[in-house]
Amino acid sequence: MFTNSTRVFEVEQTLTQRVRSEFMGRGRYTILPQATGADAVLIGEITGLSIAPSGFNSQQQATRYAATLTAKIEFRDLRSDKVLWSNPGLVFREEYEVTTVAPGTDPTLFFGQNTNALDRLATDFAKTVVSAIMEAF
Repeated sequence: MFTNSTRVFEVEQTLTQRVRSEFMGRGRYTILPQATGADAVLIGEITGLSIAPSGFNSQQQATRYAATLTAKIEFRDLRSDKVLWSNPGLVFREEYEVTTVAPGTDPTLFFGQNTNALDRLATDFAKTVVSAIMEAF
């Protein structure tokens, strides 16, 4: 499970689940919920999550938001205790349309009211992380 250092409730659970799913979809990997008995471990900390309006309607209400997620990620071989891949300053940015009047720039409120945006962010983030790890080999 990734660590959450943000105010966004349970964002680490959604991100962790999407990364697990992405690994399983990419090959013959057995994903364990703990490091015991594993060959490698993926350690992640979500260090920041912010949103900013990036598109407006004719009434100057935000209709599109840019979400920026920052994280520390490390993929470590447990047998040799060697870091196989890491990015201590991973920045992931994506834009999302909103269908209701947006709640300002508080990511807690935004992702609480726009759960599909969090799901899309998590899915896109997982693809980026797993692709980067796979390309390192």
